[in-house]
Amino acid sequence: MKMPVILKIVLVTVGATAFYGYVGQLVPQKEVHPPEVVEIAEDLSPTEMAEIGKAIFDGKGICSTCHTIGKSGALRFPDLDGIATRAATRRPGYNALDYLAEALYEPDIFLVEGFNPGMPAINKPPVGLTDGEILTVIAYLQSLGGTPTVTTDTKLVYTGGTLGGGTGGGEGDGAAEGDAAAVEEGTQIATSAAEPGSPAGMLQQYGCDGCHSLDGSQSLAGPSLHDVGARLGYSEILTSTLVHKTNIPDSDYSSQLTLNEIQTMVGYLAQSKGAP
Repeated sequence: MKMPVILKIVLVTVGATAFYGYVGQLVPQKEVHPPEVVEIAEDLSPTEMAEIGKAIFDGKGICSTCHTIGKSGALRFPDLDGIATRAATRRPGYNALDYLAEALYEPDIFLVEGFNPGMPAINKPPVGLTDGEILTVIAYLQSLGGTPTVTTDTKLVYTGGTLGGGTGGGEGDGAAEGDAAAVEEGTQIATSAAEPGSPAGMLQQYGCDGCHSLDGSQSLAGPSLHDVGARLGYSEILTSTLVHKTNIPDSDYSSQLTLNEIQTMVGYLAQSKGAP
């Protein structure tokens, strides 16, 4: 008796499925669990924060996927051994805390020579660390060649702090103090040509006066900056600067400015309250 073709096809299909199912069971299986939720108490010491930061570094933060500690050669991203020391001198005008914060929140702003962009901002998906978790990671990074100094109360420039401020300073504090002094000197934005590198000079350098009146004497496309400090607080001005976009090509100023320039300009604007 000849077996029907359809029956042959069914038997071959069932046999192949059973075979590959059996082979699949021979392959070692790995259970995948969601990242463990880490409780961050308010009274943690910097050393305790560093311990939690290491767990997040290796776990939820998936930092060890691309970063090594104590290796050399062809690496995807920089090795982090001794980063606490290097961070203090990596960027002019930045202390170690500023540099580490920028490297985590906005990793593509400054790239170490020889490496390409690609690291995600770890406070956004797919990583999505909280500000508190990021502080513990910074504490851990500070422990790699140094001593952790951040606390749960430390304010970074991304969380309401100031450049060169907060806990865990280091090299670069002098530049931040100089910027603060420049802010205190002026409560009104100058309209004449300002000194290059000064807060008012930066406003002119980046063409802010093309859309915003700097002395309140004229009505332009954007709101006047002459008295912006009387209308908005520091954090509101900072947020507006970081997300500022216009319909002018290449006018995403937050991507053109360095963190130091943004901090200097925002601090200056916060002091501009329309005084004559």
